[in-house]
Amino acid sequence: MNQFKTNLNNKDGSLAFQEWIIEADIAAMQAEMNKGSLTAEQLVSLYLDRINRYDSLINSVLELNPDALDIARQLDKERQLSGARSSLHGIPLLIKDNIDTADKLHTSAGSIALAESTAVQDAAVISRLRTAGAIILGKANMTEWANFMAPGMWAGYSSRGGLVLNPYGPGELFVGGSSSGSAASVAANLIAAAVGTETSGSIIGPASQNCIVGIKPTAGLVSMAGIIPGIGSQDTAGPLARTVSDAAVLLGAMTGQDEPDTQVSGTARERTIADYTVFLDTAYLQGVRIGIPRAIYHELDEEVMAIMAEAIELLEQQGAVIVDPVELPCLNREWSPVMLQYEFKRGLNQYLAGLAGSVPVHSLSELIAYNNTHSDKALKYGQGTLEWLEQSGEGITEEMYLEQLRLSREQARDHGIDYALKEYQLDALMFPGFHGTDLAARAGYPLITVPAGFAANGIVTPGGYLTKGPHGVTFSGTAFSEPTLISIAYGFEQASRRRFPPRLSK
Repeated sequence: MNQFKTNLNNKDGSLAFQEWIIEADIAAMQAEMNKGSLTAEQLVSLYLDRINRYDSLINSVLELNPDALDIARQLDKERQLSGARSSLHGIPLLIKDNIDTADKLHTSAGSIALAESTAVQDAAVISRLRTAGAIILGKANMTEWANFMAPGMWAGYSSRGGLVLNPYGPGELFVGGSSSGSAASVAANLIAAAVGTETSGSIIGPASQNCIVGIKPTAGLVSMAGIIPGIGSQDTAGPLARTVSDAAVLLGAMTGQDEPDTQVSGTARERTIADYTVFLDTAYLQGVRIGIPRAIYHELDEEVMAIMAEAIELLEQQGAVIVDPVELPCLNREWSPVMLQYEFKRGLNQYLAGLAGSVPVHSLSELIAYNNTHSDKALKYGQGTLEWLEQSGEGITEEMYLEQLRLSREQARDHGIDYALKEYQLDALMFPGFHGTDLAARAGYPLITVPAGFAANGIVTPGGYLTKGPHGVTFSGTAFSEPTLISIAYGFEQASRRRFPPRLSK
C-alpha cells in the first residue's frame, strides 16, 4: 500500500486535519468540504495515510482502489460546479470483500481461489452508493466465505488476507463475526464508514466487539443483487459507523431496490426510506417501552452483566419504560439446518457459475478441489463446513425447504420477537451484544447495536472467545422498524457517550 503515501505537510492545512479526522463524523466532513477548507481528495489522502500507518497492526484492509484519488478529484470539481449530490458526496467507504464492485478491486469473499476475480457489474448497493457520491476506497478483509468455511476457523481469518485483529487489543480481544475488517477499520478511524453483510450476527457481532454502531436491516430492505450469498432468505448488507447518525446516513443511501432484484418483495420496496437521519431524536426515549429477555442475560459473566445493568438504568433515566423480564417462547427451540443446506450451495453455485472463465472455480465442488490442491495456503483450518454443505442437502426438495423456512420464521416471529412486542406492548427488545442475532436473522428482522461499555477483564466463554473488551447493547424490533430502532439507539448513544477510539501506536 506504500504507493498511496501522500505528503500531508503542505501549505493547504492538511496537517491540521490529521488529528481532526480521528472521530470526525460525516456531517463534520461535509461541513468542511462545503466551506472549502477540506476536499475529498484530501480526505482520501488522510485515510490512506492512516491505513499506511496503522493497518499493519490490525490487518483490516484487504485491498485499496488505485483510482480513489482520481475519483475524489472529479467529485471535488462536481461539488464546485453544482454542489454535493448527497451527504455522502466525497466520503470514502470500505466495502466487505463479498460485495461486487465493477472497478479494479477484486471480490473474493476472502478466498485465494477468487483472488483475481473482478466483477463486471457493481452490486446494486454499490451502484446506489456511487450515485450518492461515495468513494469506494477499498475492500475490507473478512472471515472467509462469511464463516461457512470450517468449524474451527478463527473469526476474521481469510486465506487471502490473513487474520483481522481487534484494534482495542490486537491479538488478544475477540474481533467478532465475518464483517470483521469493516468493523475494525471503522473503529480504528481508518475510514469514514464501511459496508458489511450479515446472515446471522456478522454485522452486529463485530460492531459490538469493536465499539462502533452497526445496523442489520430488515431482510429485503437492501438489495442483495451482486453480493456473494450465504443463506439468501436471511442475508442483508448494512452499515458500520462510529455514530448512529453516520450509520443512518449510510443506510439511507443503501436502501432501495433495482428491478433485476427479483428476490425482493413489493413490501420492501414500499418501505424504503431515503433519509433515516430524520429519526435522530433524543426526546424519543420518553415513554418508549423496551423489553429485557432476561433468560439470555443469565448467560453473561458478572462484568458484562454490570454493563447491561448500567445501560438499563440509563434508559430509565431518559424516560424509557423497562419491562423486565419478557419471555420468548421459542428461545430454547432447536433450529433446523435445512435452510442453510438448501440455500447456500444453490446460491454459491449460481454466483460462481457467472464468474469469468479465467477464474479457477465455478462451483462449490470445484472450490473444494481447488482448496485441496492449494492446501498449504487455502486450508489452514480445513474446509469442513464447505465439504458438509457439498455433501448434504441433496435429498431436500423445494417443498421440504419451504416448509422449514415457514416454520423457522413462524417460530422466530410469532413465538419470538413479534410475540414479545405484542404481549408486553413493547417498542423494542434489548439484547446484550450479539445475543439475539440468530433469532432476528431467522425472523428477517432488523437490529442496531450501540457501544455500551468496556469489560476490563472478561472470561473465556464455552464458544472460545474472550469477553474482555468493548460491548454493545442491541435493539431489536419487528419488520421495517428501523426508524424506531434508530431513534432509540440515538437517544441511548447521546445519553451514554460510550464510544471511544482505540490507542494505536507504531
